[in-house]
This record gives sequence, C-alpha cells and structure tokens, in this order.
Amino acid sequence: MKLLADENMPFVQELFGDRAEVVTCPGRNLRPEQLRDVDVLLVRSITRVDAALLAQAERLSFVGTATIGYEHIDTDLLARRGIAFASAPGCNKVAVGDYVLAALLRVAEHKGWSLKDKTLGVVGVGNTGSEVAARARALGMKVLLCDPPKALQKTTAFVDLEQVLACDIVSFHVPLTREGEFPTWHLLDESAIDRLHGDQVLINACRGDVWDNESLLARQQSEAPLTLVMDVWEHEPDVLAALVPHVLLATPHIAGYSLEGKARGTFALYRAWCEQQQLGMHLTPEQLLPPSPIGAIHLHEAPDQALAARLVRLVYDIEQDDAAFRQALGQPGFFDRLRKQYPQRRELGSVQLSGVTGNGEALGFKV
Repeated sequence: MKLLADENMPFVQELFGDRAEVVTCPGRNLRPEQLRDVDVLLVRSITRVDAALLAQAERLSFVGTATIGYEHIDTDLLARRGIAFASAPGCNKVAVGDYVLAALLRVAEHKGWSLKDKTLGVVGVGNTGSEVAARARALGMKVLLCDPPKALQKTTAFVDLEQVLACDIVSFHVPLTREGEFPTWHLLDESAIDRLHGDQVLINACRGDVWDNESLLARQQSEAPLTLVMDVWEHEPDVLAALVPHVLLATPHIAGYSLEGKARGTFALYRAWCEQQQLGMHLTPEQLLPPSPIGAIHLHEAPDQALAARLVRLVYDIEQDDAAFRQALGQPGFFDRLRKQYPQRRELGSVQLSGVTGNGEALGFKV
C-alpha cells in the first residue's frame, strides 16, 4: 500500500510506516500524476482535492485532511467514487486558543488595556471559537457569541453579527463558505469595515477570504485605522504586502501549528484509516510527543493579566512569529517556507503550574 502525505504533517511515518510505503511532498502544488499508484492521500488545507487532482488516482481508497474544515475537499466526488474520507475536527482548537490568548495579551499591552473591562465577540462558535471564548472568560472578559446556524437551535444565547461587531475585540472562527444560507466569504466586507470605530481590534485565525483585505487596507490608510491581528490572508500564499505594516500581529496561517495539534490531526486520520482497514492501533498521541522544554512552574501568587502574559510568553512568544513574518515578507515562497520550517511549538498545557494557580487551568495550563 502506498501513502502520499503533505510534507508538513508530522508523525506520518511513525503511525503509518509499518503498514504502508510513506511518501511526502509539498501540498500546495500536488499534481494528478503523483496519485497514479497512491492508495491513501493525507493533506492539509492548502491542497484542493477535486476531480482534476484525482483524474489519474485509480487506486485511491482513502483521503484524509488533518484540519477541522474541509471546504478544500470535494466530498461529493469522493462519495461517488467510493473513496473513504476523514477530517480532524477539534485537532488544533487548543493551539488556536493559545494563539488568540497570546494575541489578546499582546493587544492589551499595546493599547494599555485591562482586559477585564473589555468585551470579546466570537464569530463562529465551533471547536476553536468555543476554546477562544473560554480563554477570554478566564481573563475576566465579557464574551458575546455569534453563530447564525447554531442560533437556529436556540441552545445558547447568541447575538447577531451587527451586535458582535460592536465589541471591543472581535475574533473570527468560521469555515469558508460561498453558498448556502450563511456564506462567510467576505463576511467582513467593505460596509462592515466602514461601520467599525477606530479603537476596535479584529482577529482572524480561521480563513483569509472571510475578510476583504483590500477594503481593510483602505480603512487602515484612513484617519481611523483598526488594530488587526492576522494569521490568515486573502489569496494565500499571496499576501497583500501593503497591508502588513498596518497590522499589529502578522503570522503565516500557523495559529493551529502546535506540535500537539499537529499530532492530533495526523492521529485522527490514522484512527479513521485503521477503522476503515479493520486494523488495531499501536500508538497513542501522547506516545508521539517529546518531553516539554518547560515541565513545571511554581507560582506564589495567582496569575493576573501581567503574570499571565509572562507565563504565556515563556511557552509561546507570538511576537517571534510576527517578526519572522515581517523579515521574510516579499521573499519568493516566503509564506509556505515559514510554514514548512515553523519551529516546534508546544501548547500551554504542556506546562504544569503548582502553588497558587488561580485561573491557570482555565487559561490553558495544566495544574
């Protein structure tokens, strides 16, 4: 059996190598002829799996994406061809929670804010949105939730988009959809951008095309620019370079790129494939991970906003990612190179807090 995987997926050899011949390649430019003799295809969000890509894939029996969303996969085509499919919902929600927490603390430092006095609006309340909401509440923030499809179920108190766009900080966590009752393409369009006031903060850690980047650039060049945190960009990997100087934190679609998150993503596909093949699993996600560089921290006082910022920076310094992005901006292939060469990043939960831990567990640490 032959398996082809995106080169940025870790632990593929460890999980699949004893049962399949594993080949890896760049996921951005995968070609149909590479799939001629492939039985299993494992991708990430940058690979569009459609009829064109699968035109020569006569042996293909399983496709997996190590991502939460799967708008890049033609699942109807796979079903028609009898090809099994799996995704990895929730695999990187903790990593995205870490990323947005780090961003919130950096924004607060930049603006001189006490986050307890601020309101966070979360657009899209699935796995990652719920995780982000929990971190914000741990900081003492008031959180408003916007999710029109879920609002139809009336199981939680939701607000509409206009209400959530009035919050001090708005964080987006929606899939990219262009059709249906609630399309998200350019959800933040020119008219929505124009209605925002200059002291607001916007965070995008979902899909770049959810924001109209050209309209954002026009707003940022006005007399009332917004504070922006952008991990994703319209038309990736082609970044609107003129927008970057007007962004507080700019990163190359790595919000979910913790080592733990990547391991969960690959493992979810391994589990699904083993079930399809009726095979037993011989490893767990925990067995794949090396020891954390920082094992434990003893606290003599409960984490307030300032101490939380110091603790988070010990594990994940978001400003290093921002600096690397700005330094590489404009170089050929810089976006994918930063993703491919992304340094090993551990989640906050890899560190155990002891002593006066306060809200440490709610912030994402182990206690």
